[in-house]
Amino acid sequence: MIANLKDTVIIVGHYGSGKTNIAANLAVKLAEHGEAVTIADLDVVNPYFRTADFKELFAENHVRLIASKYANSALDVPALGFGVTSGKPNGRLIIDVGGDDEGAKALGRYAEDLQSREFDMLYVVNKYRYLTQEPAEALGLLREIEVAAGLKCTGIINNSNLGAETTAEIIAASLPYAGEIADKAGVPLLFTAGKIKCAAVDFPVEIFVKPIWEK
Repeated sequence: MIANLKDTVIIVGHYGSGKTNIAANLAVKLAEHGEAVTIADLDVVNPYFRTADFKELFAENHVRLIASKYANSALDVPALGFGVTSGKPNGRLIIDVGGDDEGAKALGRYAEDLQSREFDMLYVVNKYRYLTQEPAEALGLLREIEVAAGLKCTGIINNSNLGAETTAEIIAASLPYAGEIADKAGVPLLFTAGKIKCAAVDFPVEIFVKPIWEK
């Protein structure tokens, strides 16, 4: 499944959709399959949930982490040294983008270069998050992200959950929602992610990114 993704994978989504956790899981799983993986933190919007916080996790799993030297500081800016403009990276490049269209503006700086290569821009959806509970709302946000980034979405990831209260029934109930978003966006629903084991989940994940009150 994930082996079929392009060499450059961009993860976007609504605030709290779980996109950073998805990006981290993708990076670790690809590395476990023997691939050379780089994950780039382009999230300068949310100071609490970002890939730059997981240096040890990535080091243990042989994933290269690239982040702004100003990450987690008052000077945090989208100034990455990973060289998106320097040509195709060695192995896989996963880019974790800030939430909503505001976060996607930083990605727009690299749009011209990314358009010149093969990439996947994957939109993470969560039926149970405020402002994206209806397919039309989620689709509208996706279009705003595409405009801000200057790039088109190529696939949907269903990450619908209610945290510790998530059940198999809650995930199963989100499948029509995610399917409708994918249909109306004209892109495939790639997989449904989840911590619990159930028939609806075809991409099991670990919860690396936890709410600040659980840390």
